[in-house]
Amino acid sequence: MRRSFAFKITLLTLAWLLLAIACQQVPAKVFWPVVFGALTTPVALGCTALLALYWLRRNWRVALLPVVALALTWPQVQRGLALHAPIGEKVRTKNQELGGGKTLRSTFFASPPNTVSLLSANVRIFNVYAQLRDPDFASSTGFIRWLAESPADVLCLQEYYNEPGGSKEDGSVFRSERALGRANGRHSFVSTTLTNAIGAEFGMAIFSRFVIVRRGVIPFGKLSQNHAMWADLARPAARTGRSRPDTIRVFNLHLQSMSMADADIAMATESRAGLRQKAPNLLRRFRNGAVARGAQVDTVLARIARSPYPVLLAGDLNDLPYSYTYDQLADELQNAWATVGLGPGFTYNGRLPGLRIDQQFAGPQWQVRGCRVHREINWSDHFPVEAVYRLR
Repeated sequence: MRRSFAFKITLLTLAWLLLAIACQQVPAKVFWPVVFGALTTPVALGCTALLALYWLRRNWRVALLPVVALALTWPQVQRGLALHAPIGEKVRTKNQELGGGKTLRSTFFASPPNTVSLLSANVRIFNVYAQLRDPDFASSTGFIRWLAESPADVLCLQEYYNEPGGSKEDGSVFRSERALGRANGRHSFVSTTLTNAIGAEFGMAIFSRFVIVRRGVIPFGKLSQNHAMWADLARPAARTGRSRPDTIRVFNLHLQSMSMADADIAMATESRAGLRQKAPNLLRRFRNGAVARGAQVDTVLARIARSPYPVLLAGDLNDLPYSYTYDQLADELQNAWATVGLGPGFTYNGRLPGLRIDQQFAGPQWQVRGCRVHREINWSDHFPVEAVYRLR
């Protein structure tokens, strides 16, 4: 009797797993509650693994059902929990003096010939707002300096901030385009969505040690400041390992956020009264964000399909690996962390820990040689992601 019940539970769990994966294929604009179904995928995978262990002890024939299911859905497992041995790409270590006897130690990938190292980060406007600042702009200065000293060939930054002329209060602290660009031998492309009264720029940026030969912006509509940008980079022959230079296309994107305030999330999770008060608004924002991201990723993929060059993509998806957004990108491109990473690869440094919403993807022409999350850099609510790629 107990085995019969366990067998029924096994069949129901497998059906749940298939349904959860199917939910990832449906855009939220068609039926937005599928988002919740997709988010149950890791739980369904975990239950399937437990059932496989249970039946391996009880009946190996029945165990074939969950074992085969896990084998067939292994790419789904790798999305949330990458299980790869390190490839052994060369690395280099840099120490940054923070003052007060403190030293920041970071390990970066080296960039041998025919590779491209790309570092992406949501920099949270370098903490320029009063509620984010710390004394003497220490985090702002440290973050910009860390990015400037990174050996990465390409930087893709979201929530970027730049003061071309500096300000009276902080001098040249926020002249980030100069610090990350020409002062460090990089070419720059800044896509500005807003310029304030002092001429400061808000938006996204691509910085490259390779010459930017073409560039463009992909808007997501007049009502959204979120957008994507792309740049064609000409790699010299000395870096291609070949007799001639080549061109690659890099996309940088920032998809729609939930716009959920930390205070609202805290109130909703601390008491039933807070949940009743804040849940309707949080749910509405969750739905609107999911619908917007589905349309935005479709727009980006249409541009990627027209690229004449090998594609690298980086950005803040504001969505989990078990979502329509991620699934559509993974159908066409290979995710760097899922391909070579080890562990969950969490990138969010906010009130909801354990989320991987910052991603890098590469076209089929590339081999992913390494990927790491810089958790030692906690000056933003996102950890920077670095990866190195080699053309096949």
